[in-house]
Amino acid sequence: MPDILFIKTSSLGDVIHHLPAVTDVRRYLPDARISWVVEEPYAPLAALHPAVDRVIPVASRRWRHRLWEGATWREMRQFRSELQANPYDIIIDTQGLLRTGLIAWFARGRRHGYDAASIREPLAARFYNVRHRVDRTRHAIERNRTLTGLSLGYAPAGPPDFGLGQFQAAPQARRTAVLLHGTARPEKQWPVERWRAVAEALAGQGYGLVLPSGDAAEAARSHEIAAGLSGVELPHRQPLDAVARTLAEAAVVIGVDTGLLHLAAALSRPLVAVFVGGSDPRLTGPIGAGPIEVLGREGAMPTVADVMAAVGNLAATRR
Repeated sequence: MPDILFIKTSSLGDVIHHLPAVTDVRRYLPDARISWVVEEPYAPLAALHPAVDRVIPVASRRWRHRLWEGATWREMRQFRSELQANPYDIIIDTQGLLRTGLIAWFARGRRHGYDAASIREPLAARFYNVRHRVDRTRHAIERNRTLTGLSLGYAPAGPPDFGLGQFQAAPQARRTAVLLHGTARPEKQWPVERWRAVAEALAGQGYGLVLPSGDAAEAARSHEIAAGLSGVELPHRQPLDAVARTLAEAAVVIGVDTGLLHLAAALSRPLVAVFVGGSDPRLTGPIGAGPIEVLGREGAMPTVADVMAAVGNLAATRR
């Protein structure tokens, strides 16, 4: 029974893009024991995958802002101790960053990762015993699956399976539309006035609206978009498993390029993806079994009419 350690720590979209690689391992190596090092906020999501036997949370994002605190160093020593508690047959770093390469270096086992030409931080390749070349122009999901297959000796095939089949949409008393307007990167934001117009149009069509938020700025934007509309739900700072249930019950999800958009795609929800700038939908666009409309690209911002037409297309597809 091979003991496998995955290192894919962040961000949310990257973690979601790694889920199909985990499903592949369970399919091709059914007796494997799978562990996963992931940033602590995303640990609940990694734990949702039925093939994951052990989740090892890491707090590198929090630690780097508190390096002067003794508690931070104690936590770091505890993490290293947990990481080294048992040896692994194969360690696979699908992140390809210096910090994740260092985590792989501390773990006990044969380390696999991308070669220097295949990753954003080429120096990270020096941490691996075995380096694999994977085309950087391929979608992130395909890159993760390919690297994992090369490391374990199989060729992934078939559409990606995110391993979230336990989330089945329950019958709802009303149709809900989830609007994912929040993103930490300003260049990915869609103007509030356009969100407001979409919210009004959806409410006029009988949709119930849900506007999740994760911080104070997003909460303020949610209230601005929802002002004057009745029955709007504004959930704030929900854990990822609760957010997943909300998304799984949605009739349609509309969002900018953010981690929750990719979670909605993984849950096979009808999806309108609004790309404004800062990322290329060909490389990191949403992929899932449900109907997806991808709008916009760098320098070509979608209009309200574009979004509502896409919602109409999705509704027609479902019918």
